[in-house]
Amino acid sequence: MSDDLKLPHAAQIFVTFVALLRANGFSVAPEQTTSFLAAIELLGPRSLEHIRRAGLATLAPPPERRATYDRLFDIHFRGAEAIEQAEGEDEETVRLQEEGSGEDEPPLADEANESGLAAARAEALVERRFAQTATSDPLRRLSRDAAKRLPRRRGHRRRRARSGPFADLRRTLRDSVRNDGEVLRLGRMRRRHRPRKILFLIDVSGSMKARTEENMRLAHVLVHAAGNVEVFTFGTRLTRVTPALRLKRREQALNAASFLVSDWDGGTRIGDALQAFLAVPRFGGYARGAAVVIVSDGLERGDPAALRDAVAKLSRRAWRVSWLTPLATSPGFKPQTEALIAIQRFVDDLVDGGSSAAVVAHLLSLATRRAA
Repeated sequence: MSDDLKLPHAAQIFVTFVALLRANGFSVAPEQTTSFLAAIELLGPRSLEHIRRAGLATLAPPPERRATYDRLFDIHFRGAEAIEQAEGEDEETVRLQEEGSGEDEPPLADEANESGLAAARAEALVERRFAQTATSDPLRRLSRDAAKRLPRRRGHRRRRARSGPFADLRRTLRDSVRNDGEVLRLGRMRRRHRPRKILFLIDVSGSMKARTEENMRLAHVLVHAAGNVEVFTFGTRLTRVTPALRLKRREQALNAASFLVSDWDGGTRIGDALQAFLAVPRFGGYARGAAVVIVSDGLERGDPAALRDAVAKLSRRAWRVSWLTPLATSPGFKPQTEALIAIQRFVDDLVDGGSSAAVVAHLLSLATRRAA
């Protein structure tokens, strides 16, 4: 693009807001972006409310997603300082059914799991803010080495090669024309290698409270380092946070994710969460042929049979299932909890997930592993 067509600096914040809407599933045509900028110029806005209304009039968010529009507007223009919890649930969130009697009042989040050292079953809806910290060395390593060391798979398309199992007839015939019909060398082809899908499932329940922030930062780096990554959180709800984590600025991405997820530091129903994941066809398709990485302590408070059945189904769809738990502090770790014992036969790796360095080391070693 030439310098004459470069956007004015003052207009960039409005254009990036449109990009934020698109990243979160809003359909905005280029003409609507132009109308949005024209409306702001016409209004000469004196407050953020003028900009919000100009966006509503020109970008036309659907009425059922008005709350999401308002949240994204506040994140982008106000730095999420004045965001209120929206009513209802986002379409990317699956609330798990509680099979209790309904007589017990749900405890407040702090009452439910203040220390984060124990697993609970009750749901506690809280808002979480992420502190601004520098990027740690393991995350830098993941960002630097992901392109070369994350797992890849053979695609169906082929490329030219010096040797390979397939003949390149087109190139061979073209070369023969140049040599008066003589075939001097048979061209060869081989399949292209493509990045394998990665499904990253993060336990955000109270018992994983100490690791939640670092795991979310790691997921943000992973989404930007690899091209085909899906990220979900689970506790008492299952939430897809991939669109939020695709935002380039980490603070903005984590703020967006914090408002999508409402069960931070709450109860733990891993089996129900994985069953809900598999019950949604679009979600279940993300696991097909993927490297599935689950970061959870496995302190299940629900029915271990539901967890066992879900992990068994997941293992049949996935290329490889890895369960990373902070409880596995040594190479000779043997699970002691009922849930981990139940799933042990269905997972390919049951290894340490208690630090970013351990999680990154496992992710970067997946390329050397074979399918289960």
